[in-house]
Amino acid sequence: MSIETRQLRYFVAVAEELHFGQAARRLHMTQPPLSQAIQGLEAQLGVELFHRTTRQISLTPAGIALLPEAKRLLLQTESLPLLAQRAAAGQLGQLKLAFVSIADYSVLPPSLQQFRSAYPQVQIELQEATSDVQLLALEKGLIDVGLLIPPIPDNLSTIITYRRLRIEPLILAIAEHRRKRKSASQLSSYKDLPLVLFPRKIAPAFHDCILSCFQQQGLTPKISQEAIQMQTIIALVSADMGIALVPQSVSNLKRPGVYYQNLSDIDAAVEIGVAWRKDNNSPVLQAFLNLLEEQ
Repeated sequence: MSIETRQLRYFVAVAEELHFGQAARRLHMTQPPLSQAIQGLEAQLGVELFHRTTRQISLTPAGIALLPEAKRLLLQTESLPLLAQRAAAGQLGQLKLAFVSIADYSVLPPSLQQFRSAYPQVQIELQEATSDVQLLALEKGLIDVGLLIPPIPDNLSTIITYRRLRIEPLILAIAEHRRKRKSASQLSSYKDLPLVLFPRKIAPAFHDCILSCFQQQGLTPKISQEAIQMQTIIALVSADMGIALVPQSVSNLKRPGVYYQNLSDIDAAVEIGVAWRKDNNSPVLQAFLNLLEEQ
């Protein structure tokens, strides 16, 4: 059984007017086809919707029960064009966003704030993940967009688009009591302290960049601990497990016992960018990318 929107509209008009002639005028039609349409609806439902007498009509219990549901369905139907238009404009839907931990101290907070303000009805699903995990998720279509550290592997460059967002210089994170007052801006001043680093597989270019800072000074660091999240690395520095070279924005992570120091004898930086599948035509994704481009 398929009930047409037209039939529901006719029923609501008669139910509100409780007069076929007045309902017909309201609907800009004549009374006979309106009466036939209501009779057809009753036949489809298998119940009477109106008590009819020669002088008046009234709703039956079935009609009383149907009226609010009919109004709700008509209201939903009327909102469909606007719903479709808003979805096409990226104002409705879902965005699955993954991010590396260092983005949490730089590009992610302002981007989320602006996007939520502009598109409050978009559902955002956040996932903190290392760059290698994000690339795998993008390859499988499990996320819409990732904030990660390049490069994009050659085997994925044909399906993933990458855009640079920012470049940050590296600074030193060290336990406060280890800070040297003299020559404190030299990496070589801390050559005897072990290094806290992340595994190379999660961000090879960034990992190699950090090690090259030591190599350029003729130093070979001893890696004491490995951690995949920046919060954990800073926690290990706070526990005096070693030093770390981190993006400048990580200094926004104020942890007791940790001092952040600019270094004059290194010239290194880390790049953060946004990546997405080339075949992802989601309007919500495009709206998010547009926002990032405007920043």
